[in-house]
Amino acid sequence: MQEQHIIADKTLIRTAQIISALFTPFSIPFLAFLILFLFSYLHIMPLQYKLIVLGVVYCFTILMPTLTIFIFRKINGFSPQDLAERKRRFVPFLLTIASYIFCLIMMHRLNIPWYMTGIILAALLMLVICVVVNLKWKLSEHMAGMGAIVGGLVSFSALFGYNPVGWLCLFIFIAGVLGTARIILQHHTLGEVLVGFAVGLACSLLVLHPLSNILFRIFLF
Repeated sequence: MQEQHIIADKTLIRTAQIISALFTPFSIPFLAFLILFLFSYLHIMPLQYKLIVLGVVYCFTILMPTLTIFIFRKINGFSPQDLAERKRRFVPFLLTIASYIFCLIMMHRLNIPWYMTGIILAALLMLVICVVVNLKWKLSEHMAGMGAIVGGLVSFSALFGYNPVGWLCLFIFIAGVLGTARIILQHHTLGEVLVGFAVGLACSLLVLHPLSNILFRIFLF
């Protein structure tokens, strides 16, 4: 009986690890652009244009942060578990923020519409808040990313005039599963998970929603 419990616990932990790996914060902006190009009116855009935008987003939000953090770990001899400590997370955060700033500059130079550039800006704002909060508290970036997706769905539904209920149900369910996985792995408490989701949601609504993004459009786009 005890062996069955041990096997069940190992299976649960392994499942939680897989879920955490699938929905990393790095993948959120790329996933948002992919959904836009596949399931909104933006699918009518030329394939070459969509590939260029996706390529820029992939390079600066997934490839560059992953590569620079990997080099940082190798130089300092850190394992992935070592970077889970709050005091060692600042340099990876700063490397990721630098990559997002370059992505924002590149998209601005390519004259990407504000509602797409705003996705990167919302993610950048979210990262900055996470860095500040992590001075005192270990916020969940995974859940911040999921909150940003939910906020983006609400914002784009108001902008493009579509019914987001189906997508909202899906991503809220995923957010619940992901938050549970982070707690099972003991990377975060319930409070860190909930506040992380709230931060991502607020940043996304502030930058992308047509009722609240006036200042961002005037000064940055």
